[in-house]
Amino acid sequence: MCMIFEPRDKTKRMTVTFPKFTFDGNSLQCVKTFEYLGHIITDTLSDDDDIYREIRNIFIRTNILTRRFAKCSVDVKIILFRAYYICLCDAGLWSRYKAGSFNKLLSCYNKCLEMVFGFKRRDSVTDSV
Repeated sequence: MCMIFEPRDKTKRMTVTFPKFTFDGNSLQCVKTFEYLGHIITDTLSDDDDIYREIRNIFIRTNILTRRFAKCSVDVKIILFRAYYICLCDAGLWSRYKAGSFNKLLSCYNKCLEMVFGFKRRDSVTDSV
């Protein structure tokens, strides 16, 4: 795989098309996004795609927690939530993202708290913590 990163300033772009790159006689495929060690890298160096991937994973983990541990006590759910749910290992790599993407992540976090701990729709998650 091969990725060509676009410059921030579009006027500094030299060309729009590039010749095919080859390595050891094999032609390399040029891609716009690539997943490396679980982190999604894009040619614009934006972290929005990786934030959306993490949002999907958070909902998946929350559904597993709510299904398997619905009858556990609140103390057990808190331990599970901290250990299993909040593993945003690659969040430290995020540096360029849209505010809307990050707000969706925060909204996802609140929705998942409501699901795991059984808050009602009108309950405030932030007042309860």
